[in-house]
Amino acid sequence: MLPTTATNVARGDTQLVVSPTSTISPYNTGLNGVNQTVNFLFTDMLWWSLGILALAVLAIRLIELAWAQLRLVSAMSVDGPKQSYWKLTQWSWMPGMKKNLLYAPLWNKRHNREIRLSSAINVGTLPSRFHAIILLGYLASNLAYMFILNWINQNKYELCAELRGRSGTLALVNMVPLIILAGRNNPLIPILQVSFDTYNLLHRWMGRVVVLEVLVHLIAWAIVQVADGGWDSVKNKITHDVFISSGTIGSLALTLILILSVSPLRHAFYETFLNTHILLAFVAFVGTLVHCVSASIPGGLPQVPWITTIMVLWLAERAARMFRLVYCNCAKNGYTEAIVEAMPNEASRVTMHLPRYIDIKPGQHAYLRFAGINPWENHPFSIAWFEHKYKEILPTNDKDAKKIQKPVATTVSFIIGAQTGFTRKLYNKAREQGVRAITLRAALEGPYAGHHSLDSYGHCVLFAGATGITHQISFLRHMVDGFNNGTVATRRITLIWIVRELTVLEWARPWMDKILRMPNRKQIVRIKVFITRPKVANQMSSSSETVHMYPGRPNILMLLRKEVEQQMGAMCVTVCGPGGLADDVRDAVRKVQDHRQVIDFIEESFTW
Repeated sequence: MLPTTATNVARGDTQLVVSPTSTISPYNTGLNGVNQTVNFLFTDMLWWSLGILALAVLAIRLIELAWAQLRLVSAMSVDGPKQSYWKLTQWSWMPGMKKNLLYAPLWNKRHNREIRLSSAINVGTLPSRFHAIILLGYLASNLAYMFILNWINQNKYELCAELRGRSGTLALVNMVPLIILAGRNNPLIPILQVSFDTYNLLHRWMGRVVVLEVLVHLIAWAIVQVADGGWDSVKNKITHDVFISSGTIGSLALTLILILSVSPLRHAFYETFLNTHILLAFVAFVGTLVHCVSASIPGGLPQVPWITTIMVLWLAERAARMFRLVYCNCAKNGYTEAIVEAMPNEASRVTMHLPRYIDIKPGQHAYLRFAGINPWENHPFSIAWFEHKYKEILPTNDKDAKKIQKPVATTVSFIIGAQTGFTRKLYNKAREQGVRAITLRAALEGPYAGHHSLDSYGHCVLFAGATGITHQISFLRHMVDGFNNGTVATRRITLIWIVRELTVLEWARPWMDKILRMPNRKQIVRIKVFITRPKVANQMSSSSETVHMYPGRPNILMLLRKEVEQQMGAMCVTVCGPGGLADDVRDAVRKVQDHRQVIDFIEESFTW
């Protein structure tokens, strides 16, 4: 016989006193044997550790923003060669930290380049060294919290009950940040200025931890239940007990999510995975809510407010997406239409006419849908170009002699490479019309991101691979405008665009022509185009002194070292393109950190 056990039901004075009559049966139900005091202690520790991490990142971001603003104010009216104060770092340890921690891949130089077992099987990417440290700390803390148990307890069934309570509590605790980090409208993105790509990485690992904790929770209950009544009792509980059946359904839904999210399956059938993922997540949340509410305890389990918060957050984020979708695409003067052109080398140029004014910043992206092209699917694409339509408003009195220009609509353009599924169908539909463009009813959700500002850098080097030019064009246009208006510190911009064939240049020709005609563009912009598979080398010529074309692949490190030799003020190197190119640029940035010069690195990527 065991001694009487007093177990906390919640964070209050309510106590549940259990006087077991067996060493088995009390511990397969309710909170018998569950150590709620320690459970809530570890709950607080986990939430505090995540909160402290967020506050630390926020403090660092605020310092960075203040420093960048100070640099902008002091340098935007100074010529490039005179920005020498901002060219050199004020902290001698910063280049080493960038090289060995902040920009360092986990191993060698591979980070964003996909690991492929074959042409059809992709197992994902590797985290950076800094991300790996965060993930390791998170995984180690969860492991420690789950298995700090009363191991000297001779009753293994009571120990299983303690493990059941601990693992279930931790699973629900982790679900809260899991849901927050999953959303495109995650409020931490603009607050902490951390990219959705980073949050998506954390979301995937948090999801794996939650599923494993749920499975431990289920197994710990099953061990006691089998010992008490055999497998028939387990079957009976699952089919007739709402508390157990709802928990089992939630556990199975989460397990299916884990199986389907394995990288080869996720990448091979992404659209199917995404829709199934949303449906299974909803089933898991409902099952967990019913499981917590239907417990044989007054008011249900103490975790009821947590799962309620999780569902509210999830539904709120979904509602925010719908609101953005309706707001951007529906207005009194009509709905969004898209003009789609089939371009050389299997790409589509899409120009969307939005019925209302949408504020767009450099570096932003949006999610697109097209009627007749899998309308339930939406994918992110960088915004290459935008223009606003203005309406003249007559002055309200005689003093206002000048007419007021009010923005009333926005046109947004994208380049979409034809891969598989959605993008391939869009390209094929446009190609069927030959040289004629097609018009489709479409919808834009966004814009998102755009929290990186290059305004305070005297020197910017922009690397683009193929369709990655769309991300860089938006910055290029903004900085030339800022130079003419005296609102940026930028005095030298080098754009390096790497494409397979010369015909790819047609993708961005309308926008590049406009940039090349901008006032004072020649003073600050240098463009280098590398054609990796040129058909005729002597055809690669340019009439502009500041635009040069080269055959073959570029030597990224050599190009960057030449830029560093001519550096003006603080330098920022950005890249948008295939994973292999991003890794090469990252590696080159790390290798030039040996100087005491300020060289920052920004990578734009959409990992999934």
